[in-house]
Amino acid sequence: TMKIKHLATVAAISILSLGFINYAPNSTKAKADSPQIVQANPCAAKNPCASNPCAGKNPCAGKNPCASNPCAGKNPCAANPCAGKNPCASENPCAAKSNSAPKVYIESASNLAIRGTDPVAYFTQSKAVTGNSQYEYEWNGATWRFSSKENMALFAANPEQYAPQYGGYCAKGMSEGNAVSTNPDAWKIVDGKLYLNYSKGVQRQWLRDVPGNIALADGFYPKALIGATVFE
Repeated sequence: TMKIKHLATVAAISILSLGFINYAPNSTKAKADSPQIVQANPCAAKNPCASNPCAGKNPCAGKNPCASNPCAGKNPCAANPCAGKNPCASENPCAAKSNSAPKVYIESASNLAIRGTDPVAYFTQSKAVTGNSQYEYEWNGATWRFSSKENMALFAANPEQYAPQYGGYCAKGMSEGNAVSTNPDAWKIVDGKLYLNYSKGVQRQWLRDVPGNIALADGFYPKALIGATVFE
């Protein structure tokens, strides 16, 4: 009987030992059968700075991106988070483009404003009067002609008072954001300011809503001249 009990005890111990071997957390089988959670080392793989857009060469550091035409395409520094202040942003680089319309509508051959018409005469004589080449005054990049010495003196003392609005470009065209030439005979003074239009027909369209058209044109001028082509 004692021998049978001894054998039973040995068998029980053996079974328990097998259980520990199969399910011990440090056993090889446990490692193979149990799911593993691996914490990846963020520094162990690819250099975490490798994709840093600031790590390479600053795309603005070499050739001046403003040296060529800065208005032609996308700002070369726009996507660069390292560039800081846009080197082209101090003043609008498009403002000096060669194809921008001049501040004052002029005839390219003569540089005359209002096609040589006296701007002061609109106020003093209520009509378009052709200026005289003996009385010319340079202002705002244009040559202004006057029918008399007195009119020239009035203009020189206060050009903004007599010069047409929007640099003499068509008021209707400017209300649509366009730089359009003018006809000296298509004129009107509104609230002490001179407005010119492309033609009498276009002026009639402008007169349908003078306050509205003026408000629209005020919003466009002078920005509409940047890179603009003048419609003759």
